[in-house]
Amino acid sequence: MIRSRNRACGVEDIKAKRRLHESALRKARKEKQLISKRLPRGLQDDGENMEIRETSVTQEEVLQLYQRIQHGSDDRLAALRCLRRVLQLKEAQQIFVRFENSIHVLNGLFTSNLTSVQLEAAQCLLELSHSDDPSVSLVCLPATPYLLTYLSGQSAKFTELCLYILGNLAAENEAVRSQLLVQGVIQALSVCLQSPHGAVVEATAYSLSQMLQAKEAGEKIIPAVLEANLTARLIHLLDLDSEFGMQIAVECAWCLHYIVSSGVSCECMISQGLISQAVKLLIALGRTVDSGTTDGVELVLMLLGNIAELGLEYCENLQQQTGLFPALCTTLSTADPEVARLTLEVLNLIFLHCRQACARFANQNGILALEMAQYHCNQEIRVRANFLIDSYFADKAV
Repeated sequence: MIRSRNRACGVEDIKAKRRLHESALRKARKEKQLISKRLPRGLQDDGENMEIRETSVTQEEVLQLYQRIQHGSDDRLAALRCLRRVLQLKEAQQIFVRFENSIHVLNGLFTSNLTSVQLEAAQCLLELSHSDDPSVSLVCLPATPYLLTYLSGQSAKFTELCLYILGNLAAENEAVRSQLLVQGVIQALSVCLQSPHGAVVEATAYSLSQMLQAKEAGEKIIPAVLEANLTARLIHLLDLDSEFGMQIAVECAWCLHYIVSSGVSCECMISQGLISQAVKLLIALGRTVDSGTTDGVELVLMLLGNIAELGLEYCENLQQQTGLFPALCTTLSTADPEVARLTLEVLNLIFLHCRQACARFANQNGILALEMAQYHCNQEIRVRANFLIDSYFADKAV
């Protein structure tokens, strides 16, 4: 009885720690995206290095640029390019949006029939969309109908750019997400996920993931995603043998992770092959662990952990997947403490809900992997590995 109570406490402790870890990882990911997606690859026409060198700007300087783009001067395109650079500064963003009709002027240029002007205006919107000031994204609300309209355009590059702007605007503000839902963003993203262009698919998954991690996602966004059957396509894209590669698989895994961890029913996703595809992705990613690449591995382990937490039926399905336990033994053997910790959490949840999995794990050299983890360089990993051995394999351990 004492062992049973201790095990229960251990499980609850593990669940609580995993939630905290996932929250921290989501925050870190969002901050990373604000940097890495600032100038999405290949979306600049002029080939210039667009990183701004100035560290400050005056209101007068921003006003001059605004007037140059506003009044149709001959150098409007050059002014837009300068404004794009300047808007990388938070100070300049806040100055620009305070000008009367500034967003409406930018929207007018964004809908221009001149491709070069349209692209530069979109780049300005991209810079504004990355502002860490929620009020800036609210100011950009009038741009959302045009952004959604252009998702069905002929230019893959322009579609990709619009998708990143939408994702960035949706990331921080519920009012933006609510308007996008009314305007049909889920249906538009569903179409974009079918694009033959990998960059568009990746940007679509990014934009969708920004909405799915919202606090109201479980009530308002995820039901719309399930109704539109986006999950079937997301699950298909987890397959590294599909037409796209690793980065898109990982981006889609984020979307699925947010859906599963929201607490909504996962039955439809299980029938669509979520478990088998996630396990296959873990097996593929496990081969990269020794080279030090672990970001995607952590994500898939979190996804599997959330599936296992759903109970007996899901754990039975998991433990029957060919290659799961060997893959978990591989991730357990890594020196990375986060990967090892997440692996132990997945194993604990499977064993807790499905005792027959213990025998299957033991028959695949799993006990040896746990015993090796007892000598891990991280103390927490050593303690957790010992906990699993004592709880489930005390009569088999050497």
